Amino acid sequence: MPHITLPEDLPGITAGFAFRPETAKPMRELAHILLHEPNSLTPGERELIAMHVSSQNDCYFCQTSHGAAAAAHFGDDEIVKRVKADFQHADISEKLKALLAIAGKVQKGGKHVTAGDIQKARDLGATDVEIHDTVLIAAAFCMYNRYVDGLGTWQPRDESMYATMGKHMATEGYRKPSLAAADVA
Repeated sequence: MPHITLPEDLPGITAGFAFRPETAKPMRELAHILLHEPNSLTPGERELIAMHVSSQNDCYFCQTSHGAAAAAHFGDDEIVKRVKADFQHADISEKLKALLAIAGKVQKGGKHVTAGDIQKARDLGATDVEIHDTVLIAAAFCMYNRYVDGLGTWQPRDESMYATMGKHMATEGYRKPSLAAADVA
């Protein structure tokens, strides 16, 4: 049950966005730039970073929706499951493992990131832009996760809904809503 009066038929962040569209616009734009716009990290890799942080924050809506978006990008939901369970042993690049480690430290608190963490990522081929964007994705998803959970939004457990949402996010990005009320029912 939401802590404030939110649209009853919209899940997760979409309810908060519908409640305050003027704040939704810049939040959607930030997510679009970080996760969907061209970058040397693939959209799937960036979605894995968002999913990882959301999982560490125990935000069901965000970890499931961004995991579904990553699966849509990779064409494989097993990679998402492996990264979520133990990214250090998942079949992903060593560079992405180093970036996920940085994201995990940002999730705990920005001061947990060390010069050694950054150097390791650089040694594995990460650019300054990739490091910057990893930190910003992690920080932004801490905000998004707390927004979703702090409002007590409805977070349905229907996996097919998240798969549909993930495909929309992977193809369309974040500027437009991914679910209409009718799509959830």
